[in-house]
Amino acid sequence: MRIAILGGDGFVGWPTALHLSNAGHEVHILDNLSRRWIDTELGVQSLTPMDSIQERCRIWKQTSGETIRFHLIDLAKEYERLKAWLTEHAPDAIIHFAEQRAAPYSMKTDRHKVYTVNNNTSATHNLLAAMVEAAPEAHLIHLGTMGVYGYSSVGAPIPEGYLDVQIDTPTGPKEQQILYPTKPGSVYHMTKSLDQILFQFYAQNDGLRITDLHQGIVWGTHTDQTRRHEQLINRFDYDGDYGTVLNRFLIQAAIGYPLTVHGTGGQTRAFIHIQDSVRCIELALGDAPQQGDRVKIFNQMTETHRVRDLAALVARLARAEVRNLPNPRKEAPENDLIVNNDQFLALGLNPTTLAEGLLSEVVDVAKKYAHRIDRSRVPAVSAWTKDIAKTVEHDPEAKALRAVS
Repeated sequence: MRIAILGGDGFVGWPTALHLSNAGHEVHILDNLSRRWIDTELGVQSLTPMDSIQERCRIWKQTSGETIRFHLIDLAKEYERLKAWLTEHAPDAIIHFAEQRAAPYSMKTDRHKVYTVNNNTSATHNLLAAMVEAAPEAHLIHLGTMGVYGYSSVGAPIPEGYLDVQIDTPTGPKEQQILYPTKPGSVYHMTKSLDQILFQFYAQNDGLRITDLHQGIVWGTHTDQTRRHEQLINRFDYDGDYGTVLNRFLIQAAIGYPLTVHGTGGQTRAFIHIQDSVRCIELALGDAPQQGDRVKIFNQMTETHRVRDLAALVARLARAEVRNLPNPRKEAPENDLIVNNDQFLALGLNPTTLAEGLLSEVVDVAKKYAHRIDRSRVPAVSAWTKDIAKTVEHDPEAKALRAVS
């Protein structure tokens, strides 16, 4: 199968490219390398040293004998080039990771909000419009987020995309299925909610075959392929904008930094290991909808945990200190989260759950590259509102000079 991986230089995109190439597919990465430019903007770098995408692809060829081709294209700004690429290469499947993925980054300033909407929404719509013209038979797989559902407590399992409702009509009640109502908690999550509407339209209007994966928070470092060579290592974010919560706890524990729990830590989140993430994408490739079908939606997660419970687990594992700080996000202090993920389990996913060995693996990676960590970039300081910004803690280690009078 010829597969285009949009955003294949990213945190989930790169291990997915390796996984699918290793399975014998012809893999093409399309990326504008914006994630690397954001590192430069933020003054932070991946914990793990990353070579250029061209060097990564060369090492993969040397290691595996398989070829991954890289194409520098900006989906949000280069529509005609994207359409021409699709016409020339005629991919069987397109995997869409090419969106700004961090909720805190999307809330930093008004400029970051505008960038996130312009980049994410334009990239998705440009892709859909180009597919209608140049690749109408291709199967589109999009990496969305569990965050489109919001994090309020409803007391019932969140279904996979669609909700059964009963509508009162003049002739009596009628049953209908609708998209599960969205309740995005950030501008980033809002763009993923907008993506859903675009997918519904292009599936019903043009018959595009679309799968939308509502993914939980990804944790872990390695997949089977990234372990093969040190230069194939995945990027690993530890900073307050891009680092995911469990990975950040493990980094903090490794360098003797307090585990920063925001608010009560009662926020419940869905999680998935990076190895399961790439496996789910492979399973979705093999279960494509037919032309004319509605958008197929999977909940791509394997378990749920409260943030404070994760902190306690890591603290026991690494004998670390837990510190509760003001929450920079505008969200409920406590929530339940019950999620259905029956479809991937039925397709054969064998979930990787939190295990001490895998947690220790992350800590070991953190210790190996601890010299690359800028401790000042660890705190989460991007606030959801101007009022909340006044309460944010910028110095959890209390290392700044303080007045004594």
